[in-house]
Amino acid sequence: MNSTDGRYTGIYRCGNRSLEIGKKTLIMGILNLTPDSFSDGGRYTDVDAAVDQCAKMVKEGADCIDLGAEATGPNSVPISSKEELERLIPSLQAIRSRFDIPLSVDTFKSETAREAITAGADIINDITGFLGDPEMAGLVAENGAGCILMFNKRTNGENKIAFEPISRRAVRELTGSVDIALKAGIPAECIMTDPGIGFGTTRAEDAELTASTLSMGLLGKYPVLYAASRKRYARVFAGGDAATEAQLDYATAGLSMTAASLGAAMVRVHNVAASRQMLDIFDNTFYAFANF
Repeated sequence: MNSTDGRYTGIYRCGNRSLEIGKKTLIMGILNLTPDSFSDGGRYTDVDAAVDQCAKMVKEGADCIDLGAEATGPNSVPISSKEELERLIPSLQAIRSRFDIPLSVDTFKSETAREAITAGADIINDITGFLGDPEMAGLVAENGAGCILMFNKRTNGENKIAFEPISRRAVRELTGSVDIALKAGIPAECIMTDPGIGFGTTRAEDAELTASTLSMGLLGKYPVLYAASRKRYARVFAGGDAATEAQLDYATAGLSMTAASLGAAMVRVHNVAASRQMLDIFDNTFYAFANF
């Protein structure tokens, strides 16, 4: 379903849980369980610390939590599924036993996804858009989980179509990812897309992808997740390489509101409170008129 401006509205289904799209801008809180994530690596590797951070984000207004156990930054070191699961499962199980909100797991490995769903994950957030592991789409379909499919310029390589704008390429490749999902049997209402800010892109390309957020939903067929939190694109608005974490979070909040105004259904952030405060200002005006 889509609204009059072309953005998706309706229910996004993920396992036995769901998210209502179109009443407010949703927030996905980031919970990195890694020792080497570019922003907060090492802070939440302990289960108790992870649970406490999850509780904090839920209290601040997170609508779902995205757990990641493998860093995916440009300088990150790949790890095995075994190591990823050792980092992930104890915290995922502890969080699942305490919170009833949708839980997403950021992984591109079907072996990890299978164990994560068994442990309570509702959504698989695949940064390869189902292009990295041929078994991933079928696994998600078999378990009735939700999925987030990201355009990834870094892993997809150089464009074979000369002079194609990055936004057009993203729409084309996301369409391919969605086709894989649908052919595997994943219902349309279980699919969300992500323009892939910062994954092999230049800052000019990030700006173009941001401006084209609405089109990333493929004509309003799917909700769009926007994820620029503390990335290099946020640094452009936070003072550059010398930016503090607080400055990055407020720049992220500004980008979150911008993306929401341009069609994003949900934003993925480290600092939930900062973005929730900014988004409340937007939501109280935009959705008041949209639902009038």
